[in-house]
This record gives sequence, C-alpha cells and structure tokens, in this order.
Amino acid sequence: MAIPYDTLLTLVSTMQDYIEVCEKALRAGGDVVQDWVGRFEIQKKGPADLVTEADFASQQEIRRIVLDAFPDHCLIGEEAEDAEFSAANAEYRWIVDPIDGTTNYVHQVPHYCVSLGLERNGDLLVGGVFDPVNDECYMASSGGGAYLNGKPIVTSKVLELSEALAVAGFPPDVTLNSPDLLVFLEAIQRCQAIRRTGSAALNLCYLAAGRFDVFWSFSTKIWDVAAGVLLVREAGGVITSPDGGKFILEQGKFLAAANQTLHRGLLEMVNGAVG
Repeated sequence: MAIPYDTLLTLVSTMQDYIEVCEKALRAGGDVVQDWVGRFEIQKKGPADLVTEADFASQQEIRRIVLDAFPDHCLIGEEAEDAEFSAANAEYRWIVDPIDGTTNYVHQVPHYCVSLGLERNGDLLVGGVFDPVNDECYMASSGGGAYLNGKPIVTSKVLELSEALAVAGFPPDVTLNSPDLLVFLEAIQRCQAIRRTGSAALNLCYLAAGRFDVFWSFSTKIWDVAAGVLLVREAGGVITSPDGGKFILEQGKFLAAANQTLHRGLLEMVNGAVG
C-alpha cells in the first residue's frame, strides 16, 4: 500500500528536524569542548580511561538542545546520569559521546570529536559526528545518504587487503591475548598499512569518507559507534558482527569495511587470527 502524500511529507519534515537538531547539538557540544581546551580537571574512570569537565559540559549542552526540541525523547551517553539510563528503553533514544577521543584531548592531540545518534526502537534514524578541530561535520540519515559538510561521501573502492589502509582501536584494558591485538598483529602483515587513532567515531567517519578501508573492534560502547555505524552504511560500507552476522550496537564487537569484497577478506583475516 502506498503511503499517503500528507503522511510522507510529515515523515520527511520530521526527519529533517532530527537532522537539523542533531547538527545544532553537535556543533554546540564541539564549541564547549574547544572552550575547555587546556583548562580542565582530569578524572579517571579506570587506569587508562579518562574523563574531563569538558566531557560533562559538552554532554549537558547537547542534552539541553535535544530535549528542548524533543522533550518526549531520552538521551543516554558516556557521562550519563542514572536517571538517563533508566529511560534507555524509550521509543526514541539519542546516544551521545560528548568527547570521543578523550585521551587525545587531554594530551592536546588534535584528533577527537563529538558523536550523536538517534534510534527508534533499535533502528538508527540519524547519526552525526563533529570534528571541532578541522570543522568537519559528518551527517547521515536512514535512506538519505552520508555527507561531510553537506557534500555526499562514499566508501573507497579498494578490493584487496594488501591495498587497504586499516585502522584499529584497543580497549583501555588491552592484554596480550586481546582479540583486538591479535587481529592488529595479523593486519600488520596483511594490509598495506595500519593506524590507531584513538577515536572510534572518527575511524568510522574516515571509513565512510573513503580515507580508511577497514576497521574492527571487539570492545566499543554504544555511544562510540551509534552515529558512525549509520554513516558507514549510508556511504556504501558493510558492518557486521565478527562472525559476519548482524551487528547489534549493544554488543560492541564489529567488522567494518568499504565494500562486501573487502569485508570478506577482513572476515577471513579475523577468523584466522582469533579462531
């Protein structure tokens, strides 16, 4: 059955509202992050897991903008309060990482971002990532494509791992037996080159934009990847669980590649490394 024109118009208008609020919140959060550069107090959530006042201030500003626009939605994030998590099963969930790449930020390495995604009943609708250092805003909507500063982006056409620029991410508690490290050691031998940047969200953005070709992780959190996953998909990339099945945000383990052919090579490499 065809969707009535008025209903279709409303759906399009609502999606555009989501996109506009997402970008507004991202840029506002990025402004807060930049305002705090070099003048924050550092806290530790774990031996290698840092958080700053800027994280909290950025998330507070993003939360204000999102919930002012959509008061019946909920927001969860890395620095979320218990009350926010209690609403985690709401129909509409905004998922925020106020600074992805906090360790880079603390050391004034200019590679970090703000990430914000919207899902409805488990389906990603909108995703955005803002890199305030380079003024790069990545946006995607379900069925609407992926964009960098308003221009369409697509994944690379690399088909062989030997020609692929890979990127990896390690958890704060990485050990010699961690699958992330085992695959990293295999990729050093199989890929053209490999990078470790410190920001899962930007890794996914760079994959969507054709800068990286493959990315894997066995330890991400939902706020690290909610926006980036949609960007990769809408740019033409492939993202699955490590066994090649459907990727589920809460599981935090995935393989991402620029295309299906490259993904098959990545899957074979990962299975060979971790069994």
